[in-house]
Amino acid sequence: MSKSKLEYIWLDGYTPTANMRSKTKVINNFSGKIDDCPEWSFDGSSTKQAEGNSSDCILKPVSIYPDPTRESGYLVMTEVLNSDRTPHISNSRSTIDDDDNDFWFGFEQEYFIMDNDTQLPLGFPVGGYPGPQGMYYCSVGGKNTHGRELVEIHSDLCIDAGLNFEGINQEVASGQWEFQVFAKGAKNAGDEVWIARYLLDRLTEDYGFYIEYHPKPIKGDWNGSGMHANFSNNTLRTCGDKATYEKICEAFRPLTKEHIEVYGEFNDQRLTGLHETQSIHEFSFGISDRGASIRIPIGTVESGWKGWLEDRRPASNADPYKVAARIVKTVKSA
Repeated sequence: MSKSKLEYIWLDGYTPTANMRSKTKVINNFSGKIDDCPEWSFDGSSTKQAEGNSSDCILKPVSIYPDPTRESGYLVMTEVLNSDRTPHISNSRSTIDDDDNDFWFGFEQEYFIMDNDTQLPLGFPVGGYPGPQGMYYCSVGGKNTHGRELVEIHSDLCIDAGLNFEGINQEVASGQWEFQVFAKGAKNAGDEVWIARYLLDRLTEDYGFYIEYHPKPIKGDWNGSGMHANFSNNTLRTCGDKATYEKICEAFRPLTKEHIEVYGEFNDQRLTGLHETQSIHEFSFGISDRGASIRIPIGTVESGWKGWLEDRRPASNADPYKVAARIVKTVKSA
């Protein structure tokens, strides 16, 4: 009889920023298929998802990946349900209106690697600052590059888990990095971001580090961290029409408040109009404009207005399910 470890992963009820939780279920003779993952329950009173006198919440498996750190192990992304199997209020995945997978998303997840002892990003001296940003972006060499070993191992884990992992690079501040994932289907894309985050966070346990997703953990003349959302649907991929693109971009303008509300906590500290951002109080779009709210990539234009758009406003700590749900709703209203 073979045994498999299934790591059930879910989002807790903390607001406005949810945390990942997980626990392990051991199953005999498991097939490796999502349909054979049983529902499970957990104590919602310990995660701000239920009261103590009625604490059981249900975990519904929605996607599965091989666990690259465990022999015969699997990572199971789940949705949280109430005891009557309706979506829990914290279940942001269930709010995405994209059951036909018309929407494709590529998320660019930025983050800082923090030292547990100093509580500072890698490369930051205690009681001071490293050299000004400029030499860190895509740098090579021990003077300006910090944390590469962890980042490389993380990328291998994501690839071995079967994620649509598309790249890594050091970002503009010391100790700041980025990875990119892509998926067809808004829900699938959200699953991949959360699984990639899970693997990254778990990996830091071996290094004395932790990952800081706060969009502006170090105040001063440093870029913050975002989670740029590249998105398309069939219309954007095939229309070949500049006017259609501009119409869709304009649909975002009157809904700026609704988008910002789900684009991450403390995002006002990052969206200042400086450091490659538009002000949180403004909305703009433009071709190749990294200071705009929405960038129209030059590749889209050169392909005859067939491609995608990039919403540059989501913060690094944003829930990709909430971001995708809001973008899908806005684009469908255009």
